[in-house]
Amino acid sequence: MTEKRITQRGLWFEEFELGAVYEHRPGRTLTEADDVLFTTLTMNTQALHLDAHWAAQTEFGERLVNSMMTLATIVGMSTAQLTNGTIVANLGFREVEFPAPMRHGDTLYGETRVVEKRPSASRPGQGIVTLEHTGCNQRGEVVATAVRAVLMQGRPE
Repeated sequence: MTEKRITQRGLWFEEFELGAVYEHRPGRTLTEADDVLFTTLTMNTQALHLDAHWAAQTEFGERLVNSMMTLATIVGMSTAQLTNGTIVANLGFREVEFPAPMRHGDTLYGETRVVEKRPSASRPGQGIVTLEHTGCNQRGEVVATAVRAVLMQGRPE
C-alpha cells in the first residue's frame, strides 16, 4: 500500500469561493526588533518608528509599528492558504487603510474575503481574483485593510 502524500499549496482559480472568508492563523506578535529590522531594511527613516525619545512626545506616546510591515505581514499570512505556488502575479493594491496603529508587542491576526473573480480574457487557464485583506490586533481593533487583485493559475488538466 502506498502512502498518501499531500503537498501544501494555495488555491487554484476555480477553488476560490465568492464571499468566503479565510482566517489566517496563527497570529503574529510584532516585536520591536521586527519593526526596527523592517524599517531599516526598507530605508524608512521615519522617526515614529526609530526614535523612541521623539515618538514619546507624539500623541501616541511611543514608537509604532511601520504600517508597511503590517500590510506585508497580513498578505504574507494569506500566502500558504491562498496563493502559495498557484499565483501568477500580484496585479495591484487599492483602498489601503490603517485605521488604528499597531504597537510593539501587539499580535496581528489576518483574514481575507474573496470579493470578485473572473476568468482572464487574455490568458487562457488563468483568472483574476480580488481579495479584501483585513488585519486586527489582539483586541479586535482593525489595524489595516487592503483590496488586492491577483492573477491566479487555473487547475492543471
